[in-house]
Amino acid sequence: MIRRLLLSASLLALAGCSAVGHWSQAAGGHLGITRAARPVSDWLADPATPADLAARLRLSQQMRDFASRELALPDNNSYRRYADLKRSAAVYNVIAAPEFGFTLKTWCYPLMGCAGYQGWFELDAAKQRADALKAEGWEVQVQPIPAYSTLGWSRLLGGDPLLNTFIRYTEGELAAMIFHELAHQRVYVSDDTGFNEAYASAVELIGARRWLAGKPEALTAFEAGRERRARFLALARDGRERLQAVYSGPAASRPAGKAAVMAALRQRAPTEAPGYEAWFQRANNANFAILSAYSDLVPAFMRLFEQEGRDWVKFHAAVERLAPLPRDERRATLRGLEGGSDDTDPATRQTR
Repeated sequence: MIRRLLLSASLLALAGCSAVGHWSQAAGGHLGITRAARPVSDWLADPATPADLAARLRLSQQMRDFASRELALPDNNSYRRYADLKRSAAVYNVIAAPEFGFTLKTWCYPLMGCAGYQGWFELDAAKQRADALKAEGWEVQVQPIPAYSTLGWSRLLGGDPLLNTFIRYTEGELAAMIFHELAHQRVYVSDDTGFNEAYASAVELIGARRWLAGKPEALTAFEAGRERRARFLALARDGRERLQAVYSGPAASRPAGKAAVMAALRQRAPTEAPGYEAWFQRANNANFAILSAYSDLVPAFMRLFEQEGRDWVKFHAAVERLAPLPRDERRATLRGLEGGSDDTDPATRQTR
């Protein structure tokens, strides 16, 4: 881990001050989190730990055991420690897309690969980066993120910890969060954000349902939340398609056409996606683009899980076989899985 960090830093030195500055704050921010983390057993033994937090930590450890035992996710030291960051987000992601398009700006780093977002541990720094991108003509958003994965690289520093930013999620969503982040440690492709996030989102959804089996009240609450999310995603998907039609038309008509589509979405949101009105009020192309990255390929991964007989070991192995393929071939293979019955269609069952 340390040697890898040093190598990355030396390589980034060749990329300019901006890259070095971002890497420096990223390394420092993560080290700050690892220093704040203590073993869950220490928190449980501490009489000052609030009872409700202790209960959530115990539950998290049951979920962590379940993830490796039942879902074939990595069995390591991640999520065996807990840190209170004294803030509401672990990291702040800057996302950017063109004024009339949905191609995410990507950032690439040695060893870590490329992603359609750039993470900052300080909100002010993220806002400054966002302002700089806006000045270049990008549509930009800063998103607070409750958790992130180091892909298993931090195991020598204690692994990725549980955080106050998500530990009090409802039972189903807490399980989903842990399973999602562990999935990134199982399979991660350096050049395909959409592949990575859709795979992890499928794992979290299937895994959370399995965890909640036999817990009807918690499962009902989880499914209700996912149904609300599905309605939101359906409206967002329709909006993205309407915007894409505008962007494919004459350049002179794009500004007015875009404004009309966005106004209609904001008007439709209260009835078609209640609870998500604020998202549509502030949404721009960056929001639509990142949402697509997390959701578009989920049906294919759900289908792959069924194709592999709902066997987790076989499913992960099938995903691992896709990883080395060229991006277009990988996507084409997944797209070929999207036919079949509607039993796993995220239009009714979708991820966060």
